[in-house]
Amino acid sequence: MDLADDTLTDYLRRLGLPGFADIHVHFMPERVLHKVWHYFDTFPPQRGLQWPIHYREDEPARLSILRQLGVVTFTALVYAHKPGMSAWLNEWCREFTAGVPGCVPSATFFPEPGVETYVREALDRGARVFKSHLQVGGYDPRDPLLDPVWGMLAEAGVPVVCHCGSGPTPGAFTGPGPIGEVLDRHPSLTLVVAHCGSPEYGAFLDLAAAHRRVHLDTTMAFTDFLNGLAPYPIDLVPKLADLGERIVLGSDFPNIPYPYAHQIEVLDRLGLGDGWLRAVLHDNGARLLAAGASR
Repeated sequence: MDLADDTLTDYLRRLGLPGFADIHVHFMPERVLHKVWHYFDTFPPQRGLQWPIHYREDEPARLSILRQLGVVTFTALVYAHKPGMSAWLNEWCREFTAGVPGCVPSATFFPEPGVETYVREALDRGARVFKSHLQVGGYDPRDPLLDPVWGMLAEAGVPVVCHCGSGPTPGAFTGPGPIGEVLDRHPSLTLVVAHCGSPEYGAFLDLAAAHRRVHLDTTMAFTDFLNGLAPYPIDLVPKLADLGERIVLGSDFPNIPYPYAHQIEVLDRLGLGDGWLRAVLHDNGARLLAAGASR
């Protein structure tokens, strides 16, 4: 099936879905987002990659595009790459999401003094999803400063979208080992492994099989772009069906080098059936994000 952005609403209608629930969408302060775009514009030069931002638009236009695509529930994931950023990013995100229907209040954290205080404040003010970026942040998820934070988030039942895989380039604390130790210590943590754990797909599938609250998001997985860097092994596709209730749609909008419809098309191409698609494209993400609101 060939899909385009302007055919997605028809596709949703065929599946009987009210829209897409996308757990991996980024909205940030404009100056922060522009720095992210600059990073992708020049990354990674050693591999000769071209990463053109497909939705390089201003904030109102990006919100309008999401509506036109049929995205009805989405996040505004922010993340810090150094100390002193998380608290003000959380405040910005709280104010932003308050005025955007369907956008779930999001927050982040970094291992630093005071992290417990601002994470508790974010939860008290309604944050329903958190973002942890171990690659960009370059921090160890086992840092003692974060242990009470993981415990707090586990108790709250709020999902944490975590870039813990080693793609597109490995970090000092990426891979299943460090975050696996966090899960051993906090087994009730609702963790969403970004990008299906690329490129350690099999290891993160095993982690999800061993921990009942671990989910995998589809962000960029199976796309022609990511398959050119780290192809998803065909023999692992049946395991996605086995974990159907814990696979959730993610896109990385707007920071993707292809149309949004391509992510949906490649999921359809997996051939796992309409029931699986309905769960992944809407039901699983909507349930997960609603769980953060019910605490």
